[in-house]
Amino acid sequence: MIGGLGPTELLLIFGVIFLLFGAAKLPELARSMGTSMGEFKKAQKESELSVKEFERSLKNQVNTTPAVETKAADVKQVASNLGIDTTGKSDDEVLTEINTMLKK
Repeated sequence: MIGGLGPTELLLIFGVIFLLFGAAKLPELARSMGTSMGEFKKAQKESELSVKEFERSLKNQVNTTPAVETKAADVKQVASNLGIDTTGKSDDEVLTEINTMLKK
């Protein structure tokens, strides 16, 4: 029994398909169904790979966040070495002051 269908039901279904499409169309029908299944499986694999790649990119983003914080700390360290007060200033403001000091 396949999916709740017995042999009698399967024979009836195949008989109706045979009557509707005829003997000449059955190989073409089976070929098109096989092609459709192949395309479906290919699209499914591509979408799974896309999801896995997206998950990897999210993990890489999370892993790079401490590096950004380290760079901000490095910028503030350079500013303090140059004698620039960094309290209450954003990183962009600190970088602008560093550039201004280096141009002098």
